[in-house]
Amino acid sequence: MDQASLIEQLRIERPAPVARSRGGVFWWSAGAIVTVALLGVAAFLLLPRGVPIRIALAEVAPQESSSGAVSILDASGYVVARRQATVSAKITGKVVTVAIEEGQHVERDQVIARLDDSNARATVTQVRAQLEQSKANFVAAEVAFANAEPTFRRNEQQLARAVISAQAFDTAKANYDAVRTSLEVAARAVEVTEANLALAERNLDDTVVRAPFAGIVTVKAAQEGEMVSPISAGGGFTRTGIGTIVDMSSLEVEVDVSESFINRVEPEQPVTVKLNAYPDWSIPARVIAIIPTADRAKATVKVRVALDAGDPRILPEMGARVAFLPPETAAPSATTSVARERPLIVPREAVQGNGDSGVIFVVADGSVERRTVRLGAQSGASQLVLSGVTAGTRVALGDLSLLADDVRVRIVE
Repeated sequence: MDQASLIEQLRIERPAPVARSRGGVFWWSAGAIVTVALLGVAAFLLLPRGVPIRIALAEVAPQESSSGAVSILDASGYVVARRQATVSAKITGKVVTVAIEEGQHVERDQVIARLDDSNARATVTQVRAQLEQSKANFVAAEVAFANAEPTFRRNEQQLARAVISAQAFDTAKANYDAVRTSLEVAARAVEVTEANLALAERNLDDTVVRAPFAGIVTVKAAQEGEMVSPISAGGGFTRTGIGTIVDMSSLEVEVDVSESFINRVEPEQPVTVKLNAYPDWSIPARVIAIIPTADRAKATVKVRVALDAGDPRILPEMGARVAFLPPETAAPSATTSVARERPLIVPREAVQGNGDSGVIFVVADGSVERRTVRLGAQSGASQLVLSGVTAGTRVALGDLSLLADDVRVRIVE
């Protein structure tokens, strides 16, 4: 048997393929489509639906003052003195005595320094001598006038009786007028010398520097032997002040309030002040004034706050934080029983917008409702809500851009 015959015997006979009917393919495809549809329906019914959100409860804000009021606005500022002065001499001179030290209490008109007064005293002595001379001249003029007047009166009588000539009377009258004028000049010279003496004595008194008001010395600027002047001197070696005095009873707080929130502030509004040095100490205060101009660079308005009580712990230039409280409202009358809404606290991420108003989404029955609220101050991660929701309201947290009225939501942890 040859090799070709052997290979032919090893060939495997395959049956001819059976042609499938088109009806079988149709039913197989339809079954697959129905199966996928049933799986989709099951997934739709079983899987969670809606925008995923978290929820938080609107809670009543804690009371932050003895009156039970809560801050509607917070601002920071500094303690300042409305009455303070860098005291200087009225004249230029050399300091011979400085009678103040930092922290010392001084009274009004108390002597705090003395300047070299040798030249001023010499001037006073000179002018006093001139005054004595002027007074002596005045006495001499009075004597001359007293002697000239009777002679002139006698000449008048003699002229009336034609005893003397008119020419002789005119000469006597001229002498009388000259004596009278000399008396008036001597009197005016005395007045001028007295005025010069008053000026010299004032210059002498200006060598003594006194406190303009009662207060505490915060800066001692000059020492004995230095030159001081009320104006700046060339070269910069002349002091312009003796020291700085602060009236501690005039301390107040100045804060910068954003112009977006200035409508929450009004005069006489109650506030509480907390110093950075004493964060647990709440100081009652009130708004004195709102400065009627804005800072263009910072977009703020300056507000002055008066402290209701003084305390030695309060010092100028201390940092302070001011909490503005709701203005006091009148007691409810018999015709109304509407109570003022209590401010609430919600997470800041639950609020869209800032300023006086914002938007939150209230969760109820598996959907959300858009709610406009009036906003107060922010504190850390919390936002004060003054009106628009009630305590216990569930608010949505998460991607608020996906929410709108009646949008279905699902709550996630």
